[in-house]
Amino acid sequence: MHEQHANSCKIPKLYATLMRVTHFATRSSLALAVMVGLSFLLPGCGSSHSTPPMVTPPPTPETPELRLSTDPFTNPGSQHATEVEPAAFAFGSTIVTAFQVGRIFGGGASDIGFATSTNAGNTWTSGLLPGTTVFQGGTWAAISDPSVAFDAGHNVWIISSLLIAAQGKVGVSRSTDGLHWGNPILVSSTPDADKNWIVCDNTPSSPFFGHCYTEWDDPGNKALIWMSTSIDGGLTWKPALNTADSASGIGGVPQVQPNDTVVVPIEGIAGSMLAFVSTDGGATWAQSTTISSIVDHQVAGGLRTDPLPSSAVDGAGKVYVVWEDCRFRTACASNDLVMSTSTDGIAWSAPVRIPIDATTSTADHFLPGLGIDPSTSGNSAHLGLTYYSYPTANCVAATCALNASFISSNDGGTHWTAPTLLAGPMTLSWLPNTFAGLMVGDYMSTVFAGGKAFPIFVSARANSGTQFNEAAFTTTAGLAAASASQSVRRSANEAAIPGARSDHPPRGYYDLDHEHRIRPPKKALKRK
Repeated sequence: MHEQHANSCKIPKLYATLMRVTHFATRSSLALAVMVGLSFLLPGCGSSHSTPPMVTPPPTPETPELRLSTDPFTNPGSQHATEVEPAAFAFGSTIVTAFQVGRIFGGGASDIGFATSTNAGNTWTSGLLPGTTVFQGGTWAAISDPSVAFDAGHNVWIISSLLIAAQGKVGVSRSTDGLHWGNPILVSSTPDADKNWIVCDNTPSSPFFGHCYTEWDDPGNKALIWMSTSIDGGLTWKPALNTADSASGIGGVPQVQPNDTVVVPIEGIAGSMLAFVSTDGGATWAQSTTISSIVDHQVAGGLRTDPLPSSAVDGAGKVYVVWEDCRFRTACASNDLVMSTSTDGIAWSAPVRIPIDATTSTADHFLPGLGIDPSTSGNSAHLGLTYYSYPTANCVAATCALNASFISSNDGGTHWTAPTLLAGPMTLSWLPNTFAGLMVGDYMSTVFAGGKAFPIFVSARANSGTQFNEAAFTTTAGLAAASASQSVRRSANEAAIPGARSDHPPRGYYDLDHEHRIRPPKKALKRK
């Protein structure tokens, strides 16, 4: 149970030197082409182990946390020991989470790690995806953006990730047990790709049972949205399609309703939350519709955040979308988490504030990860929400105190519990840096197994010299859904501030790694 299988990365001196040179470079074609070319000199490396190692307890937890994995890499160019950006999915009693391991400043990581429980969170086994980067027996310079799905029609687990060289390509790794994974299979053929996400139709009565859908955008083409479908468990993928209106966006999170409709909430590039649907198994994708405008506060301290949607679907097919938004705060002084719902992916409810605290509080809330117990629905739907916050929004990097917390609802989001602290306070200097800021992830996750919620989040401790101490965590036991006596907070009938506006300029890049700048439209020349 405690046996470990770790291989140290043996990096040739020439490769190490080049990695030092490109440490703070973007994914430029020249740098990454050299890196990929030299990758064939490198053997695979990594580790897998059962029962994650013991670590020092967090400073002030309200619920015990369990470390899921450890960064085993030593390659130059990555910031070790770091794990960021966990995605997760649960089916039956199995939970699979995937996350970046060894974050690289210019984008991506040394590999994607995974942690799997086959007994509803009682025990976990962790490891690394094979055949991905040059550090793990593959040819890619880095890897990023993990997401997880289960295809019940073909009994296969799938981790989607972004394989990075001169441009990004979406790939999928498959497993029949969530523990042993194959080498990645390419999905995308677009010039570039970013912010991929995957979902499968697991309703046996659906005519599209066993269809899996992957979304991504092309940041080199103004974040044009693409969708591709697999009908054989991710082995092959159909040619990618656009929406009917060739919509642009970032961070789409597709959901499948029991009636086989695929609903894809996504952040629009022009400051709105969008959604689009397919009702024919991915043969076509309808034009996008607007869920709401986005009015968000710029999170302090140089922390990497963005109002990307977090989404989940209940047992009856109602789709929930949550994002960070400041429309209920005077002068956009801080973010709340707001929620909108839809039963068809076309008509959406007005955003309501999730009442974590009063609108007069100084707290800032961001990076939500929403989960719903799939055996519940409607006014009895059990929701779990993992998120990060600062107790004081108006802070600087040296003073910001970062917390990870969890709240839940047992009535479809009408009432919510008081927050449970998962980890923190964390100092921002404990986090790895990127072009877009200090990082715990662009998203977090919450899943349900055995009727209990499992928040999947990132927690950090004080650095040891130049070595970080940041990893993916969950709770030692699942968190029960709120009882009626616990669900005490309600935000019904709260009104947004009239004329609320974001407190920062419009988005400047099509991607979160700041490689593809949004150019303002050229002004027409006046003829004399």
